[in-house]
Amino acid sequence: MFREMRRKKQLLPEEEAREIIKAQSSGVLAVTGDDGYPYTVPISYAYVDGKLYFHCAKEGHKIDAIKRDEKVSFCVINQDKVIQETFTTHFRSVVAFGRARILTEDSERRAALESLVKKYSPDYIQEGQREIEKDWGRVSLVEVKIEHMTGKSAIEIVKNEK
Repeated sequence: MFREMRRKKQLLPEEEAREIIKAQSSGVLAVTGDDGYPYTVPISYAYVDGKLYFHCAKEGHKIDAIKRDEKVSFCVINQDKVIQETFTTHFRSVVAFGRARILTEDSERRAALESLVKKYSPDYIQEGQREIEKDWGRVSLVEVKIEHMTGKSAIEIVKNEK
């Protein structure tokens, strides 16, 4: 169903890919946009138990696309160091594929928002709860259940780690 990585030597172990996606503060969500054009948008997200959670407006390009087609991809870059003299970059990145759904159950919505507060404002949990209450009716919450994820590292990094 999903393609295997062509350069298998650069494939990161699954656990390392999970740690990278968990640790980053933003990534790029890709959906099938208007008229079949790809639409990508940077988002802040939380990764919990194989799922991504993010919030967004109740209307807009992203929500319309998810309603039309639940299949999405998501990418984070963990490292990207340009090496001028060798005309390359030393990178580490993760790409995930999954299915998005707009959360409608209050308990799921609250859990998604709380996971975002915990990730981005761990020292302000109580204040985060008040913010959740304040914005409750104005925000959509989306869950992406990851079906396939791969991490990749520049070959130079792979060789240096051995």
